Amino acid sequence: MQTAPAPATDAAGGRSGWRGIEDQRFLLLAILIGIFAGLLVVCFHIAIDFLGWISIGALTARFRYGRLAAPTLGALVSALLVMKVFRAAQGSGVNQTKAALYISDGHVPLSTVIGKFIACSIAIGSGNSLGPEDPSLQMGAGIASLLGRVFGLKRDSMRLIAPVGAAAGIAAAFNTPIAGVLFVMEEVIAAWNAAVVGSILLAAVSAVVVERWFLGNEPLFRVPPFELSHPSELAVYAMLGIAGGLASALFIKLVKRLLQRLEHLPPWTRYVQPLAGGLIVGAVGLWLPQVMGAGYDSIDGALHDQFAWRMLLLLTAAKVLVTLFCFTTGIPGGMFAPVLFIGAMLGGGLGGIAHLYWPAPMGPISAYVLVGMGTFFAGVFRAPMTSIFMVFEMSASYVIILPVAIASTLSYFFSRQLQTTPFFTMLARQEGVNLPSAEERRAVRVLRVEDSMRPAPERVLDASATVAEALVHLDSNRLSQALVHDGAGGWSRISREDVVAAVGDGRAALPLTDEVPLEYLPHIYPDLPADAALRLLTAHRLLPVVSRASPDTLVGVLTVEDVFRAYGFSNLKAS
Repeated sequence: MQTAPAPATDAAGGRSGWRGIEDQRFLLLAILIGIFAGLLVVCFHIAIDFLGWISIGALTARFRYGRLAAPTLGALVSALLVMKVFRAAQGSGVNQTKAALYISDGHVPLSTVIGKFIACSIAIGSGNSLGPEDPSLQMGAGIASLLGRVFGLKRDSMRLIAPVGAAAGIAAAFNTPIAGVLFVMEEVIAAWNAAVVGSILLAAVSAVVVERWFLGNEPLFRVPPFELSHPSELAVYAMLGIAGGLASALFIKLVKRLLQRLEHLPPWTRYVQPLAGGLIVGAVGLWLPQVMGAGYDSIDGALHDQFAWRMLLLLTAAKVLVTLFCFTTGIPGGMFAPVLFIGAMLGGGLGGIAHLYWPAPMGPISAYVLVGMGTFFAGVFRAPMTSIFMVFEMSASYVIILPVAIASTLSYFFSRQLQTTPFFTMLARQEGVNLPSAEERRAVRVLRVEDSMRPAPERVLDASATVAEALVHLDSNRLSQALVHDGAGGWSRISREDVVAAVGDGRAALPLTDEVPLEYLPHIYPDLPADAALRLLTAHRLLPVVSRASPDTLVGVLTVEDVFRAYGFSNLKAS
């Protein structure tokens, strides 16, 4: 009397065929999201360049102090827009996208996209020390959210669609599809989700294709060829990584301290703070115009040896100053470009000093500028994988992977030791929001089946046993239930009540599998997370734990009570 296995279903209870159709539709929607996000980012770059040409280029050419007035007025106008008209467009965009994902079920209003576009175009275009990448990430998520609503996606799909758009937006802004995907996986989703990786990748590639179609196939920076002159030079890159980690931890602490100070000022100062921030940018820009705006041209200049090492370190300090005041005073814009600028100048400056004193041959300063970008990025944003692949995509050189990996890893380590709270987590807490981070998830120990299972019984019933033999097995081991193995990797469960009933009916000598109801069981593995096994235990009282090398080898058994005990609920019993 055997029970037929149930038809295959997915986690939501639907047939797997329907799930396949839904996945295909999701992938097609991801391509559409990438196209629209790419078009939006292209328009965003054009708007920033146009406003920059008007406010800084034309105005500065006619008036001596135009460079002072442009960022001041731009900061005031953009800040008023996000404070009075587009309130949801405040911030850099990363935490706001995470909040949409974890709090608002992936919903990003269209007004947020419009406000982000206008306010950040004015702020960055007028010369304030912020970047377009973080806003592009949020605008991409907004485009995805809009298309998701147009196509009537359900809540679960809307949660998945926001990071797809975010990856498309930042990949187009960076012109680096792999780095865009990795950053979204490391920071926005804070986990590797196999169900959405394909869609994120498709959207990112589609966005970059559109961006390159309209703005050209040139990379963000013209990177000279990279070469490692001597193996000992890796020690210099290691020291650069340590310096980058120390500097990034200090930078995060300064941002936090300044935000706390400004937060305690009277409310009316919220309208004066961005004005002061823009004024500081303009004042510094009178002598060091390189620190104004995103600073891409200056980074490109550093890559081509246009600055001496003293000038590079001076630009590092100046950029830190203006970025701190721009970001903390409420001027809308992103932190990616300033962080890359600071890292580039710091790396180039330290590389120039190393050229003076290092005894072995060394590569050009441009190599240290490039590695410095990734090093500071990894230390501030705690995204080392993004840092490594970003530099690799920018340089198109395999040789650079080892130096940037060494420097970024050390920077990440020292920054984490000195500043335990990641940058975006710190900002979220300042705003009173609790958002997950990849570091927090890595720090939580995952309870696995091997931590809660009981040892396998010395003997397991074979499918060829009789009903009488099954009863002897149950009685001798004082069991209320037992596993049955069919010899071909299949496992099932019998209960003592059913076996006793079969014996009472005079069927003791008959085959067990013909006379007793068998509950066919899915098998699990020792490394499976306990919460995944717990979902299966809602339908089965007992689960066999088998070796991945052989489903016939039983290594343990698991019940609900075992999982409860492993989680510390020893006094609870399964109902």
